[in-house]
Amino acid sequence: MNVELSNESGIDLIESDLVSVAEFAMQYMGLHEDCDLAISVVDESRMSELHEEWMDLKGPTDVLSFPMDELEPHSPLPGIVGDIVLCPQFAQAQAKNGLESELHLLTIHGVLHCLGYDHVEPAEEKAMFDLQESILLKWQSR
Repeated sequence: MNVELSNESGIDLIESDLVSVAEFAMQYMGLHEDCDLAISVVDESRMSELHEEWMDLKGPTDVLSFPMDELEPHSPLPGIVGDIVLCPQFAQAQAKNGLESELHLLTIHGVLHCLGYDHVEPAEEKAMFDLQESILLKWQSR
């Protein structure tokens, strides 16, 4: 797994943990070891721009995901999973267990979105949120 991280948020983070949780999530979902993922950590201003440009919604959000090669879980082929954009300033307000833990969860959430998971319908939301929580707990207990 190759995860590239860029932190332009102005907030000090344990970047190696974000890379680790992303790699763990991709491995857990059965992706080929040569898959690539990019993570950008941005401030609220940049996230607002991206949110409006790509989702046509005003204001910042916690995470945006941009799938690339439309990989699915247990895909036998290498490829580009996609790009995940995180906004720690926005995520801080919803963090129940601290900012770092919230960003770990959001990173997993972003990986799942890149793999085709969504949470529009209640059943989809339950499946996705249960899965991301399970992955986070397994990563934390490794």
